[in-house]
Amino acid sequence: MKLIKNVLMFCGVLFIIGTLVFATKSNEFPTSNQKQVVAKDTIEKNVAAEYRISSIDIPEDLNFAGEMVPQEDPEIMERVDREFLVNTYWQSNALLLMKRAHKYFPIIEPILAKNGIPDDFKYPAVAESGLTNVVSPAGATGFRQIMRETGREYGLEVNSNVDERYHPEKSTEVACEYLNKWKDRYGSWSLTAAAYNAYPGSINKYMGIQQVDNYWDLLLGDETGRYVFRILAIKEILSNPEKYGFHIDEEDYYTAVPTFTVEIDEPVTSFADFAQQYEINYKILKRHNPWLREPHLNNSSRKKYAIEIPNKGYYKETSK
Repeated sequence: MKLIKNVLMFCGVLFIIGTLVFATKSNEFPTSNQKQVVAKDTIEKNVAAEYRISSIDIPEDLNFAGEMVPQEDPEIMERVDREFLVNTYWQSNALLLMKRAHKYFPIIEPILAKNGIPDDFKYPAVAESGLTNVVSPAGATGFRQIMRETGREYGLEVNSNVDERYHPEKSTEVACEYLNKWKDRYGSWSLTAAAYNAYPGSINKYMGIQQVDNYWDLLLGDETGRYVFRILAIKEILSNPEKYGFHIDEEDYYTAVPTFTVEIDEPVTSFADFAQQYEINYKILKRHNPWLREPHLNNSSRKKYAIEIPNKGYYKETSK
């Protein structure tokens, strides 16, 4: 009996030791759930270190077309800050704007320079239309957001067949003429920009009621009141993308397709047939000539039109 008792006591001691060892080992080697928690914490810490949402450092020399922003005014700076935050942290939109700007700024910049318009006026096309041929609720159309009456007044053809407000070069030429006219009237590029957005009649009305003569002191509606501030933010972010956390490889930017010009001075019954003559399809033809609004061209006046055709071989040949 004594032998049996001793054996049982020895087994009990072994059990206790085993339990302690197992508990210790369990602490040294975490379960799969514990491993997942640790891994998640590590990932979150790494993400937090790499991606930080913070306030934006506003440059101290903000200007629009050489006109300094009154940054000593706290109300002005709140409005500036709003546009910097919105346009920096709406990352998908900012990336799209950068990619499109790389494609279209080389078209816009020389036209502005030729007409004596400050280079900053390439940014309103970004702020208003996102460099796309959109139509506003009021009917303003194209990159430069030109109204039908304004387009016709400045010599653009606007009808169901052809709408040159969709023509990047021609609409930019009209915008330059318009801007120069109102710069002579106001003497200020910021007021001129506001007049482009809201039309001179509205700006004149508000200036008269409020008895002020500059954009920064005017109380305007939300769209025009934000207009120049939005341009300032877009200008800064697109000019210094890495400063604001954007990294784009050169090959990721959008680029213009090389084209040549075909002149026509007669009606076209089918642009689908016309496109096939140049080994492209209707969609590609319209992509390069968005001002052609219908699948045919009446042209009873025998006006001369210049149609852009992509260089041969750039697109795969299309079947008839």
